[in-house]
Amino acid sequence: MTNLTVQEKLEKLRELMLNQHVDALVVMSADPHMSEYLPDYWKARQWLSGFSGSVGTLVVTQNFAGLWADGRYWVQAEQQLVGTGFELQKLTSDESSTHLAWIAQNLTVGSVIAVNGHTLSIQQFKALEHTARLNNYKLETQQDLIGAIWSDRPELPSNKIHLMPEGLNALSRKEKIQNILENLHSKNIAGHFISSLDDIAWILNARGQDVEYNPVFLSHLYVSAKQTILFIDSEKVDVSIQQAFKADGIEIRNYEDTATFLANISDASILLDPAKVSIYHEQAIAKDIQVVYDINPSTLFKSRKHESEIAHIRHAMVKDGVALCHFFHWLEKALHHRENISELTIDEKITAFRAQQDGFIGPSFSTIAGFNANGALPHYRATEEHYSFIEGDGLLLIDSGGQYVNGTTDITRVVPVGTPTQPQKRDYTLVLKCHIALAKTIYPEGLAAPLLDSICRHTLWQHGLDYRHGTGHGVGFALNVHEGPQVLSYYAPVHAYSKLRAGMILSNEPGLYHEGQYGIRIENLVANRLHSGFDKTYGEFLEFETLTLCPIHLDCILVEMLNNEEKDWLNAYHQMVQERLAEHLSGEVLDWLIYNTRAI
Repeated sequence: MTNLTVQEKLEKLRELMLNQHVDALVVMSADPHMSEYLPDYWKARQWLSGFSGSVGTLVVTQNFAGLWADGRYWVQAEQQLVGTGFELQKLTSDESSTHLAWIAQNLTVGSVIAVNGHTLSIQQFKALEHTARLNNYKLETQQDLIGAIWSDRPELPSNKIHLMPEGLNALSRKEKIQNILENLHSKNIAGHFISSLDDIAWILNARGQDVEYNPVFLSHLYVSAKQTILFIDSEKVDVSIQQAFKADGIEIRNYEDTATFLANISDASILLDPAKVSIYHEQAIAKDIQVVYDINPSTLFKSRKHESEIAHIRHAMVKDGVALCHFFHWLEKALHHRENISELTIDEKITAFRAQQDGFIGPSFSTIAGFNANGALPHYRATEEHYSFIEGDGLLLIDSGGQYVNGTTDITRVVPVGTPTQPQKRDYTLVLKCHIALAKTIYPEGLAAPLLDSICRHTLWQHGLDYRHGTGHGVGFALNVHEGPQVLSYYAPVHAYSKLRAGMILSNEPGLYHEGQYGIRIENLVANRLHSGFDKTYGEFLEFETLTLCPIHLDCILVEMLNNEEKDWLNAYHQMVQERLAEHLSGEVLDWLIYNTRAI
C-alpha cells in the first residue's frame, strides 16, 4: 500500500468506516503532545490528503472529503489537492467557516463521529463535544482508523537525548521543578501532567532530535511533591543522563505507561493544560481526581528569558549574521554571473553557510525560498517536484532560521533580482515602514500582545492592504522556533496570558502578498526589555531590542517614502549590524557588509 493514490486511500478508509459504523472521521494535524511539527508516525493528515502544510484539519464522510486550512495555505492547498477527492474549505475568523460548523450543518441526527483521541486536545474535544451534544451526534475517540489502513507507517523515533552544556541555562532542573511545585502549591493543586515537548525539554535542561527542526524528544512528565516521573523510551537515555536525572529526583518510566499511571494516581488533584494535553490522557485519569485546567506554569516561565540567556542568544545571532553575510554575498555574485540557481539551491547554500558556524545544530524550520509568484505563498517550500529557477527580474523571498547550541534564529529578507518594478519597490517600502513602526514602539508592561498588531499594520491598512498571518510569534531559547503564550496577531484572542513581559522574544514580520505575482516579508527577532527613559508615574514601559543581525536590502526602498525617524531607525540598525559583525568578516564579504549597511 506504499504507492496508493489519495483517492485509493479514501476508498479504503470509507470501506473501513462503513464496517465500523462511522459516519464522519476527523483527522487532526497533531500528535499526543499537540506539537506543531510532527514525527513522521503522526503525519496522518498529510499521508491521507497529500497536503503538506503544517496546519489543517480533515473531515471525511462517504460522500465528502474536506481540508480546512487558513489563509496562509489556500493557494498551496488548492494546488496539492487537485485530483485527490479532497475539497479545500477556507478557514477564516468567522466561526461559520470551521469544520465544526460544517459538521453541524451536514451530518444527520445520531451520526457517529470518530477522531483519534491521541491527536485531539482537551480544548478541541470540548468544542467537538459541544457540537455533538447540540446535534445528538455520538463521539468515538478510541479508534485509530488511519493506522488501520496505513500499512507502511513509519516507526516512532528513537534518537538519544542529551543535556544542554553547563552554563547556558539560568536555572537548574531542580530549580525549575521547584518553581513549578511552588506554583501548584499556591493554587492548592497536588500534581501536574505535562505533554508539550518544549516544556519538558526546558524543564529538564535537555534536548533531543525526535522532531524535525525542534530539538525535543517524545515524552510526558508528571510533577508533584511526592514524585517527578519522566515517561520516555529508556533506550533514548544514556546511563549518565539517567544518573543525573535520578540525582535530581526524577524517575524514568516507559513512554506507553502514562494512561495506566493516570488511572492509578493517588494525588487528589491534577493540573492539565487543555490546549496541550490529549483527551486520551484526560479520559484516563481516575474519576475521583479533581482536574484543574490551566496553562502549564512552565510555558509562562520559559517565555521570559533571563538576561544571561538573552546574552547567549545575542552570540547565536552573531554566528547567524556572519553566515548570512557569506550567503547573501555568494548569492549576489552568483546572480551577477548568471549562475544556474534554483530555490532548492538557496535552501542548500544557506544551510551550508550556517553549518560552518560553531554550535550549529540544524535549521529551525524548513527554509522558505520563493521567487516571484512562489514568494506570495507565505509557507511555500520548494521541492524536487515543484521549484523555480532564479532568473529574470523579480523578488526573491527567503525565510530561514538556525538552531544553535546557544540560541534559535528566524529571519526573512527579500532580495531584488534584476530590476524591481516601481510597484514592487512601493510595496517593499510599505512593509519596511510597518516593520519599523513595531520595532520603535514603546508600550505599557503587561499589554496584551495582540493589541500591538494594529500599530504594525497601520501603514498597509491606509493603502487598503493587509496580510493573512500573524505579525509575531514567540521564539524559544535553543528550542522551538514557535512558542507561546506570546503571539502578536489581531486574529489571536486576548486572554489572561496574552500579556507581554520583559524577557519575551518575538518575531517582527509584517508582509504583503500578491497572488501569482510576488511576496514581501521583512522579519527580525526582538526581545522585550524595560524602557528606562520614563519615570514610573504610569507604571513600567517596555521596548523592543532587535536581536537579528543582517542588512535589510536597500535597493528596493523608495527612500522618499520614509520619514526622518524611519531613516534614523534603519541607519542605526545597520550601524549596529556592521559593528557587531565586521570583526568576524574579511575581504569581499566584509566589503559587502559595509556597502549594504551604508546610511541612507
